[in-house]
Amino acid sequence: MEKFNMQGRASRGARYIFLAMMLALLAACSSLRLAYNNGDTLLFWWLDAYVDLEAAQKPPVKSDIGDFFHWHRKTQLQDYAQVLHHAQQQLQGNPTLADLQEDYKDIRARTQTMLLKAAPDIAELALALKPAQLEQMEKKFAKNNSDFRKKNMKGGREEQLKFRYKKSMEQFELWFGDFSSEQEAVIRKASDARPLDNELWLDERLRRQKGILALARRIQQEKPSQAAAEAMVRELIQENFERTEQPSDRKPFFDAYTKGTMELVLTVVRIATPAQKAHANKRMQDWIEDLNALAAQAK
Repeated sequence: MEKFNMQGRASRGARYIFLAMMLALLAACSSLRLAYNNGDTLLFWWLDAYVDLEAAQKPPVKSDIGDFFHWHRKTQLQDYAQVLHHAQQQLQGNPTLADLQEDYKDIRARTQTMLLKAAPDIAELALALKPAQLEQMEKKFAKNNSDFRKKNMKGGREEQLKFRYKKSMEQFELWFGDFSSEQEAVIRKASDARPLDNELWLDERLRRQKGILALARRIQQEKPSQAAAEAMVRELIQENFERTEQPSDRKPFFDAYTKGTMELVLTVVRIATPAQKAHANKRMQDWIEDLNALAAQAK
């Protein structure tokens, strides 16, 4: 039977809390297989920057991160390959806004299911954290928010629109390759059509961070049972997912931004040349092959 101790709690919970970061990190790399094979090290460094792991915590954390990657290879990667195959089919056809809305709902559902499944591990981590580690997390949040302000809120509206457009173009060029100046003008127009409110996005970041810290401190102070801590974690996860769907003064903005982003993607697909679509199809096929090869390593 697995030994039950506080270090084990911390390490098991950590592997799930930062999964979203790991996937975003991998998506930014040109070689998926290389990035994934080094993902355990990258994830450990990232986690250590947030909670400043103590020397005694590091070996079990590394071990559990390795276990997580084995589980992820074995149970998730082939499913991701199927998602990409579906995207290939959509790219070759004429996807509609309704198609992208269904894709968006699917991704949200997958993410929420994963986090809810991880609630027991997240609760164990929260029960194990020490005051100094929560202070370190708060400082890291503050630094991230400062970086967000410097990058996304620099200058006036025009400069912020331009920065947002450039970030979008980095992703589109990753998939489709280079665009002509005429295409870039069309994409810029579609990008700028999305509502812009970086003050609101910053406020949402702060709200989520405060919620995480408040829950962690509550669990640390009250020391509830494992079951009670899990219920608290599930409630916070569901609250964060449901927030943008609940009636509020911000819902019109959330809805308009999501719709505008989908229309931006549709615009790129619509104006893409056969060569650009072939580029995107090949990149997806390369990823599919990488994902299947990585999954095979777990068998």
